[in-house]
Amino acid sequence: MLSAVGSPTSHGSIPLGLAFPVLWGSPTRCHSSSLGWDSHRIDLCSLLPSRGSSRIEEACDIYARAANMFKMAKNWSAAGNAFCQAAQLHLQLQSKHDAATNFVDAGNAFKKADPQEAINCLIRAIEIYTDMGRFTIAAKHHISIAEIYESELVDIEKAIAHYEQAADYYKGEESNSSANKCLLKVATYAAQLEQYQKAVEIYEQVGTSAMDSPLLKYSAKEYFFKAALCHFCIDMLNAKLAVQKYEEMFPAFTDSRECKLVKKLLDAHEEQNVDAYTDAVKEYDSISRLDQWLTTMLLRIKKTIQGEEEDLR
Repeated sequence: MLSAVGSPTSHGSIPLGLAFPVLWGSPTRCHSSSLGWDSHRIDLCSLLPSRGSSRIEEACDIYARAANMFKMAKNWSAAGNAFCQAAQLHLQLQSKHDAATNFVDAGNAFKKADPQEAINCLIRAIEIYTDMGRFTIAAKHHISIAEIYESELVDIEKAIAHYEQAADYYKGEESNSSANKCLLKVATYAAQLEQYQKAVEIYEQVGTSAMDSPLLKYSAKEYFFKAALCHFCIDMLNAKLAVQKYEEMFPAFTDSRECKLVKKLLDAHEEQNVDAYTDAVKEYDSISRLDQWLTTMLLRIKKTIQGEEEDLR
């Protein structure tokens, strides 16, 4: 049914009329059963008898091959559309795994052209994977959606929601390390959005889990440090009590540079001494370079000592 196909044209489209001797149907996306490219169009589904599963399988193959040709031509929307149609036909054949795979392929293509449509396709794939009980794979694609919201659509609340869902799925599959990675993303953004209590709970949970692991206990001090800073953003007394609690829970925290910094900051805050606060931060930064998150938190705390914001470095 498929003859030789021409190479991509200079305009980034494929002369599919050379491959398919019939007309293409109207252009659609994941929710439809037809697909359109250029002036030569075909509605494959209308040509296939309902009882001919082999013909539907052949159509799936044609759509997938066409999608890959569009990928070579960097026509990402057309590639995404073609993968969507292949997925729809796989669903007709009850081939759930193949359908989910094609929806993921469509999502990856749409990422380069239409981030929202990429999310729609990935959600379709997630629905299939969860129905099949493949929660680890579903979690992976929730992370992909969260990353699109982070970098392309800049909707941090929705990114948080998808990281949380991924963490829930990983926990259910006893993939605690992967779950904690997602939760730490949630904590990072929650603190940036001034949802400090939420961030504290996550940092304490992950820190407690890490301190009981020979391989991870070194990182526990970082999580307790970040939890203490989030407490500090709420109230100085909260931070002081939290540090005491972390020292009792994890004695190694006492000798860490992070704990010593928080104590210096508490003293400077209590004395309302901006210079002492700044000097303590600079001393820490000279050895362990501050990242953007720490800089933001430390500036917020500093502003409670003085009304104006200035650079810590």
